[in-house]
Amino acid sequence: MFTLTRDDGYLLSTDPDRIDLDRVHRWLSTDAYWALGRSRETVARAFAGSIPFGVYSDGGQAAVARVITDGATFAYLCDVYVAPAERGRGLGTWLATAVRDHLAGLGVCRILLATNDAHGVYAKAGFTPVEPGIWMELDHRPVKPVTGKEHPPAAPLTVEG
Repeated sequence: MFTLTRDDGYLLSTDPDRIDLDRVHRWLSTDAYWALGRSRETVARAFAGSIPFGVYSDGGQAAVARVITDGATFAYLCDVYVAPAERGRGLGTWLATAVRDHLAGLGVCRILLATNDAHGVYAKAGFTPVEPGIWMELDHRPVKPVTGKEHPPAAPLTVEG
């Protein structure tokens, strides 16, 4: 487990038992454009299959992120959320930087993320835009997040032969 404390008392931990799943589910399912309506069961399964990063203050959980990784070469940073009352204190950048540094210690050399509105937060942690034209995606989510950049529906999967 990884822990880190800021001078102002915020604590960051990867201890999965510290994650307040009810709070995280509420944040994601009601206030995060990429996860609106996500079920609690889905949030629980997603965090169970990821490295959780929680930020805590005296008032409880203040921010969260999770990382999907092979632990050797690649990671995907997602579900980064800072509670509205905690915003403006640099927690998002601190969280992204801590994730970056923790993964670097494991030897992970590529971390991806997707954002519509927090490019500046991640840029402070060293993230840069992805080169257009080399990344592809297969998106079978039944409801796409509202992004202003919706993808056309995926063609149905067929098996030939």
